[in-house]
Amino acid sequence: MNRVYLSAREILELKLLVNEMFLSIQGESTFAGYPCAFIRLTGCNLRCRWCDTTYAFSGGKLMPIRAVIDQVKAYDVPLVEITGGEPLLQKNSLYLLTLLCDLGYEVLLETSGSLPIDQVDSRVHRIVDLKCPSSGQSEHNLLSNLNWLGKRDELKFVIADRKDYEWAKNKLAEGKHWRDKVKAITFSPVFGEMDPQLLSQWILEDKLKVRLGLQIHKYIWGPDIKGV
Repeated sequence: MNRVYLSAREILELKLLVNEMFLSIQGESTFAGYPCAFIRLTGCNLRCRWCDTTYAFSGGKLMPIRAVIDQVKAYDVPLVEITGGEPLLQKNSLYLLTLLCDLGYEVLLETSGSLPIDQVDSRVHRIVDLKCPSSGQSEHNLLSNLNWLGKRDELKFVIADRKDYEWAKNKLAEGKHWRDKVKAITFSPVFGEMDPQLLSQWILEDKLKVRLGLQIHKYIWGPDIKGV
């Protein structure tokens, strides 16, 4: 990040293209159910077939990090997530992550797993996707990221069908060197496409040590509402 070459004042004036900020209930990960301040950054380098935030590919407002942090403070909750799009496309997101940690927040980063995570502050909970075949983007998985996963991090597989499930299961079988390091591994059904009951049945039949991840915000407010 080369933070050493910037003063604190200069860092606070660095800008990010922010698509939206809002307060909601965390819908995914091991933090699901907690009040959470969300910072959604604009832009993504992938085009997953089932993406539910295509509106974040463009638009947004340039905001200095100072203004972003002021808004987070106004939400007055201890949990913050930076998401997208793909937040790591904007290099200044690394400064924001570190500053939020410095301020004592519990910080989550939701990333597609296609960009390096090794420069992310070690205090951040990195929630990393491993794209399954149905996404149409599995060739973009940066597998070297698996070597950087640690006890604070989570790995997520978004499952649309049996082929995805078998692919994910095989990745787990191959991955003892990283599988046992992470805080959690989640199998999340594509909302409206993969039956959660059927996915649960497969997990139980195979006795996989994974979490079933439901996007609970979609069950609360519906799948098409922004800002939740």
